[in-house]
Amino acid sequence: MHAKARLFGHPIHQMLIVFPLGLLGTSLLFDILHFATGGDHWALVSYYMIAAGILSGLVAAPFGLIDWLSIPGESRAKRIGLLHGGGNVVVLLLFVLSWFLRRDLPTAPSGLEVGLSAAGVLLALVTGWLGGELVDRLGIGVDEGANVNAPSSLSGQPAHRTASPVSPTGRR
Repeated sequence: MHAKARLFGHPIHQMLIVFPLGLLGTSLLFDILHFATGGDHWALVSYYMIAAGILSGLVAAPFGLIDWLSIPGESRAKRIGLLHGGGNVVVLLLFVLSWFLRRDLPTAPSGLEVGLSAAGVLLALVTGWLGGELVDRLGIGVDEGANVNAPSSLSGQPAHRTASPVSPTGRR
């Protein structure tokens, strides 16, 4: 199923989700570094990564919603998409709470605040898998004509149009 929200021929949601996933997941690593080394700067880096991850998640979410609304009702993809999107809302809420509790002293997060982040990361692993299920197994956001010889999305040609095959010697 072709994604509805696209930029230069590719689904916007799939382009943007790398930012919140990377930022929020890595923030937990910086919290672990903070506890392992006692360096307050690691906790401060984590605090700002969480803020950036929340903001980028809020930017990515509407494009996922647009794509989800176009999935046929009563399909497995619609149900998986609801779990994926709903779970990601919970992920963002866990990180929002973690960030909010840190705001007065961002260089010294408590176990609760880091625990909220860890819960968010664990849930994001599940929702990320669900997103992969949507794309890789259910074909959501995949061009209907996708194939190994499809022309560039910037070419203006449909994906099902392929170049003439190349022989093993490199000649057409």
